[in-house]
Amino acid sequence: MPTHFLNLLLALGIGLLIGTERGWKAREAGEGMRVAGVRTFGLLGLLGGVWGIFATELGILLPGFAFLALTAVLIVAHLRSRRETQDVGITTLVAALLTFSLGALAVQGWQLESAGLAVLVTILLSLKPVMHRGLRRLTAEELSAFLKLLLILVVLLPVLPDRGYGPWQVLNPWQLGWLVALIAGISFGSYIAMKMVGVERGILFAALLGGMVSSTVTTMNLARLQATLKLRALLVAGILLSSAIMFPRILVEVLVVNNELLEVLLPPSAVITLLLLLATYFFWRRQPRQQVLRELPISRPLELGMAIKFTLLLVAIIVLAEALRRWYGEAGVYALSLLSGLMDVDAITLSLAHLAGKGDGEAGGLAPDTAVAGILLAAVTNTLVKGGLALALGGRELGLRVLAVMVVALLAGGLVLLF
Repeated sequence: MPTHFLNLLLALGIGLLIGTERGWKAREAGEGMRVAGVRTFGLLGLLGGVWGIFATELGILLPGFAFLALTAVLIVAHLRSRRETQDVGITTLVAALLTFSLGALAVQGWQLESAGLAVLVTILLSLKPVMHRGLRRLTAEELSAFLKLLLILVVLLPVLPDRGYGPWQVLNPWQLGWLVALIAGISFGSYIAMKMVGVERGILFAALLGGMVSSTVTTMNLARLQATLKLRALLVAGILLSSAIMFPRILVEVLVVNNELLEVLLPPSAVITLLLLLATYFFWRRQPRQQVLRELPISRPLELGMAIKFTLLLVAIIVLAEALRRWYGEAGVYALSLLSGLMDVDAITLSLAHLAGKGDGEAGGLAPDTAVAGILLAAVTNTLVKGGLALALGGRELGLRVLAVMVVALLAGGLVLLF
């Protein structure tokens, strides 16, 4: 089948896809009261495809004039329709021009891109009720928090240098900037999750997602909520859930970098994860349902100050850890694991698994047993630190419950490792 014909069919399909959504929205309108329906949108996509072929043969200016002519026709049709319906929206007009453009792209060698954009446009058009409802519920502080997060991700991060500075060049501004964005993003995501699905489900959802990224930061966020929410059992469940997710995350990292270490790491990690999940379910069941708040009593969706303080503390630990490694060589691995575990387990896990993959006798290599011990030491330290954070930020009753469960789970994992 000729290539041009297939591309024209794609252009037609793009128009019919977008037109189906527009036609469904205007399905109650009378015949002749719509600027464009399913058939018109299909023809607009096909028209764009035809003019796209003309562009290949006769030059790009010709389709440009066709686009301007189509714009004029659609504006006239919109103005006439506006007098009848009093609808001043131009969404359908813009969608029609976009359909023509995507049809042209489909025959210019951008088949995948044009089809993907057509799907995205259709989804965006269908989300009008959801987006308008969300805007009505959006507060000024939430909008400000979202813009600050975008400022970090889109404006600041791209200009940060991706190279080492400071002692031994261990401080990378780009990586540290990502850490600030990560912590701020988890804080903002937790807030949005609780606002969208309610406090109870939102806490567990935030704990699950936060545990996949940073269970330490998630613990800090949840523990701080105790002073406001007074939902001790539910917050304990959330903290334990985020901590439980950390161990499968470690196993995935080891699987990717050096799967030979899994044989030793898997049994204790599985036991610890299982016990933490069982405790999560126990405390979740103990939360009285009548005490679960319906309204979100948190006024600060973005804790940027906390993110910066956390990052500065990590900077100090990174410099100290590198100093120990350089001063004591391989003998400092355990000290390095201990210090790394105070804040994060991912970096030390990936580093030790990589070094163990080189072999004990090679330059920079590490014995597998040493690597496993270092990874487990970092995980144990990090788990206990989270218990300490729960105690310091969430109060005695919440902290002691979290610590007790964590200690029992770690002891059980240690017994499995020994026997």
